[in-house]
Amino acid sequence: MVHLYNLHPFGSQQVVPCKHEPEQFCGGGRDALFVAAGCKVEAFAVSGQELCQPRCAFSTLGRVLRLAYSEAGDYLVAIEEKNKATFLRAYVNWRSKRTESSRVCIRMIGHNVETPFRETFRDQMSIVEIPLSEAPFCISCCPVKGDLLVGCTNKLILFSLTYQIIDEEFSILDFERSLIIHTDNITPVEISFCAGYVAAMSDLEVLILKLESEPKNGASVNHRPQKTNSPMKQAEEGISNETFQLEADGFVVCPNPMELLGEKSKQSGVSVTLESTGLADEKIKYFHVQHLLYRRFTSDISSYVLPDDVKLHSLQLLPIYQTGSLPSNGKNSSQGKELLSLFCFFSLPHAGYLYMVVKSVELMSIYQYPEKSQQAVLTPQFLHVITSNNLQCFTVRCSAAAAREEDPYMDTTLKACPPVSMDVCALRIQLFIGLKAICHFKNHIILLSKADPQAIPERRESPKRLLSRKDTSVKHRTPPVAEAGWNLYIVNTTPPMQLYKEMVDYSNTYKTATTQSCIHLLSEAHLLVRAALMDAHQLEPGEKTELLEAFKESCGHLGDCYSRLDTQHSHLALPYYKMSGLSMAEVLARVDWTAEDGSQRYARGLIFYINHSLHENLEEELSEMKLICGFILEPRLLIQQQKGQIFPTELAVHLKETQPGLLVSSVLGLQKNNKIGIEEADSFFKALCGKDEDTIPQLLVDFWEAQLVACVPDVVLQELFFKLTSHYIWRLSKRQPPDSTPLRTSEDLINTCGHYGLIYPWVNVLISYDSSADKNYTEDLSKLQSLICGPSFDIASVIPFLELLSEDTVAGLSVHVLCRTRLKEYEQCIDTLLERCPEAVIPYANHELKEENRTLWWKKLLPELCQRTKCGGEKYQLYLSSLKETLSVVAVELELRDFLNVLPEDGTAAFFLPYLLYCCRKKSLT
Repeated sequence: MVHLYNLHPFGSQQVVPCKHEPEQFCGGGRDALFVAAGCKVEAFAVSGQELCQPRCAFSTLGRVLRLAYSEAGDYLVAIEEKNKATFLRAYVNWRSKRTESSRVCIRMIGHNVETPFRETFRDQMSIVEIPLSEAPFCISCCPVKGDLLVGCTNKLILFSLTYQIIDEEFSILDFERSLIIHTDNITPVEISFCAGYVAAMSDLEVLILKLESEPKNGASVNHRPQKTNSPMKQAEEGISNETFQLEADGFVVCPNPMELLGEKSKQSGVSVTLESTGLADEKIKYFHVQHLLYRRFTSDISSYVLPDDVKLHSLQLLPIYQTGSLPSNGKNSSQGKELLSLFCFFSLPHAGYLYMVVKSVELMSIYQYPEKSQQAVLTPQFLHVITSNNLQCFTVRCSAAAAREEDPYMDTTLKACPPVSMDVCALRIQLFIGLKAICHFKNHIILLSKADPQAIPERRESPKRLLSRKDTSVKHRTPPVAEAGWNLYIVNTTPPMQLYKEMVDYSNTYKTATTQSCIHLLSEAHLLVRAALMDAHQLEPGEKTELLEAFKESCGHLGDCYSRLDTQHSHLALPYYKMSGLSMAEVLARVDWTAEDGSQRYARGLIFYINHSLHENLEEELSEMKLICGFILEPRLLIQQQKGQIFPTELAVHLKETQPGLLVSSVLGLQKNNKIGIEEADSFFKALCGKDEDTIPQLLVDFWEAQLVACVPDVVLQELFFKLTSHYIWRLSKRQPPDSTPLRTSEDLINTCGHYGLIYPWVNVLISYDSSADKNYTEDLSKLQSLICGPSFDIASVIPFLELLSEDTVAGLSVHVLCRTRLKEYEQCIDTLLERCPEAVIPYANHELKEENRTLWWKKLLPELCQRTKCGGEKYQLYLSSLKETLSVVAVELELRDFLNVLPEDGTAAFFLPYLLYCCRKKSLT
């Protein structure tokens, strides 16, 4: 089943400015497009969204029949026809071709370049002539190694890519004929070659082989092909003779369709033998062949379809490489690629077939087209198909299969991925008149369209006549000659992130209707991001980070969907939520707990996630407690003493790097059980971190904080306050970041330790105006402010250290004002805030001027604001706003007579009148 959506996988398009109607075209790596017409090949520069521009052009020997490009080696190869003879030529160093009249060097393969001419090759394009004893039909270049495979009658010829070393900085590309694969009974019309895997296709047959590089049971490759005489071959020969006799009698014989996988494909009747043509045995790359797949189709005579219309097309091997195996500079290198998965695609006019062929041969997907297809091209993300009037885009399952090859934890409670068997979908069917051919490279689709002259309707033969005649072709009346219009288009594909966002938005329309449809589209979005991340060398700078965030987001969306299910797949909520990076609290905050009827609902997927997550957390805590108890029983596992000094063990050093939280908890347990003293513990952490006695490592600060959380006796409480506050102040004054990531944040300490108090609201107002603070600086400041706001803190102990912290900074100002507030110096604090941060004055007064300090509203704050408002200045509006809020508070607190007495004598009556009226009326209101 194929789901149909109306998304936008295709973006902008432009016309390639080629001069003549293209006969062949192909992509050239990341930045070039080759177009062959007549006896010439034009190269065009293609870069991002910029206009396609001519780059260079070069003449060919004759009309180009086939054209292919190899990114490994950066060469172009063509089958050319002249005077009814075909030639195979490779064009290397083509980027040096500046003008059409530039000099070109022509040489034979294997020809050693003479010394006087070597330097000329550096700046010239070279044409390498590749002689063949038989006419070539098709060609394919290995995307990993750059080797060239050529298809001829009943044989495939492999040319290995080699290099002639000129000097340390320059080498010349060359080829060596190394192997002939004899394939009796099948003549290829299309072939594909990748990393030793060979796919060959005739009109109705597909054969996939793997060339093994290791000798098998001492086997060797013959320098002359073996003639096989198997029972199957004898049977085939008998059938062939019988078929010939039937055809001679005027009958058409249609062989049965067949699919043979793995070793069974040897029974296909296609004999395959290897013949080495290398110069020496030690250079032999492939020793034997492994059969992977044979599939044969047949014409469906009952549907009255002409045999010419039932032919296979678009054979392609698509590799996916190990993540991280590509060079970091984004350039492809044959040494840098490690094959992860390989997929084979081929198509009939009305159906396409996608196989996985690496570790096992498996049919992954069948694509049913709504109308007859002309050609198709497979990419890691999509399958693009053209019909006479449509460009179609289908999703593929390559990334789902590759993810399972790459990650052994896939399909467990840790990780999940949409299944390979999930129904494919058509993202878009776009009208495009007269399409004839398609190719794909990088983020571009190349389309050739041609408006055919109006054809006269065809006349079909009857089934009876079709069966009774050997020649089943229909003679069409030739219409009058007419010049057809043509265009070659570059269609840019939509960037993965843009298409991902569209798919997620589209999925929202299914949220309330059908969860399964929502899951399907979100799974497609997830696989799109996966495929883009696997094809990392295609990404622009900065795209990978954005895609990783989208990957986590998609996992969260899928977790939400599966959490709402009560089906057999509801357990998938757990691995998707884990991959999203969301905490349990964040997950629970996303859940819609109310059903449509208003009742509360708890779906099986969510319950499974909660139960499993709680069990994991409990198991982790129990394991940690067992370890801590073990260290308490045997302290020498962590601590060793020599001559009265304490040193950490190797296990302690290991825990410092891998589980610092467990180490801190263990030493705390030793201290609480009197296995180590306070000073000894401090010395232990300093020695562990390689610090001297005057330097305090962050791990020791973590230990001090853990002691406060653990509620140590009051005897050492103030000493801990002294250590922590002095160190926080020192780091703030020096802007010194911690030497390791702190184990606890200020929020953690406030939530778990009663000695860390909630930071007063006005402090947050004050700090919000500091835009220069980094994360570490802010954390130290918050911890210091929280301690000062705590109930147990002795404010006098911190006063001597405040000189290190300048009031010129917002951080220093907040600490100074906090300490003065704790010392009840409210009036001085009001003066400071009015001068430095008037925005914080009213929040400060609301929090601090209460009960016995309430009189400061009208004795201190009101006259100060009246005076500053009167003086004007750049802070006038801030003072005026604060004055109005102060008057509102004073009008509530005082009786009318007292309110009049605190108002300024030189004030404007109209300004104070509203507050006086409120003060008059409040008594009657009460």
